[in-house]
Amino acid sequence: MSALNRALKYGVCATIATLINLSTQELAIRVYSGPLDIYVALLLGTATGLVSKYTLDKRYIFAYTTESHLHNLNKFVAYTLTGGFTTAMFWGLELGFEYWFGGKIARYTGAVIGLTIGYVVKYRLDKHLVFVGAADSASDGFSSPTKET
Repeated sequence: MSALNRALKYGVCATIATLINLSTQELAIRVYSGPLDIYVALLLGTATGLVSKYTLDKRYIFAYTTESHLHNLNKFVAYTLTGGFTTAMFWGLELGFEYWFGGKIARYTGAVIGLTIGYVVKYRLDKHLVFVGAADSASDGFSSPTKET
């Protein structure tokens, strides 16, 4: 697959995960509006975004197959760990925009900026540290690998 196709495909997957993350945050804020509500929403959004992005990256970006549930869990843990810095950056921008400008639109704008920067960095980390040896250039389009656990 060409670098342009991979970048476009990654952009689509990142957009989907971002929408899941921010939708979860919005739902959480609407359901719970108590102490630390923004932090609860941020944690829930991050969790749903993480799981969805891992699934999309593993399947559609890196065409990576795992040998067992344990292997998949190990990859997920590695994926989560490589996201530590990028998650801190995303949280910092989201909460920073909330603090500096106030309001939901500012907070979500900070989130989108933070997630975009984070996903660009995360792709390189995952390619070299998580999905090493993956056939990310072997598939074209959104075809899935033959074996999936």
